[in-house]
Amino acid sequence: MAKIALFGATGTIGSRVLREALDRGHQVTAVVRDPKKLTETHPNLTVVTGDVLDPASVAAVAKGQDVVVSAVGGGDGPGHIATIKPAAESLVAGVRTLGGDAPRVIAVGGAGSLRKADGTQVWDAEGLPEFLLQIMHAHGDALDFYRTVSDVRWTNLSPAALIEPGERTGAYRTALDDLVVDADGNSRITAEDYAVALVDEIEKPQHVGERFTIGY
Repeated sequence: MAKIALFGATGTIGSRVLREALDRGHQVTAVVRDPKKLTETHPNLTVVTGDVLDPASVAAVAKGQDVVVSAVGGGDGPGHIATIKPAAESLVAGVRTLGGDAPRVIAVGGAGSLRKADGTQVWDAEGLPEFLLQIMHAHGDALDFYRTVSDVRWTNLSPAALIEPGERTGAYRTALDDLVVDADGNSRITAEDYAVALVDEIEKPQHVGERFTIGY
């Protein structure tokens, strides 16, 4: 059983990570600004108030944990896009203060910086809406930051090009910086199977200090 502090537990991805971790018997501390927004109940779930943008708050909830998971993304509006890289910086700063007792950091990343078969990146595609491009590049900036960090054990998990709620199959394929596509050239994953991959990484670390991605 791992002790997991989870930021972003009420979002599309975070809520599935929460359920997956609890279903596997892990102990989860959900860190939220407003505890009333999290209605999930479970014997292994603790809900606390905290702020991912405050390193002192991060340090307080991270102490004694095995892993800190950040499911902070930009899908909730323009104001949230601006928090993606600062959240990464705050997470690292807070965890760093714990020294040798610091937990791992696993962050939900974006697909925009992944490399396609033709050598371009996902965010180079024509016709992408500006809002989506902003989210992609914000996640790219956060990844660039993580790659400068050598004193905190971090992992960044990029989804497939398309991630949406769906079925939990427990099956997925992985890569590092290359977009995972199926036989028809499609890149997709359900939020449920993304959560499976993230909790798998908690249980059996394979990608400490690097980004990896998943798809069917």
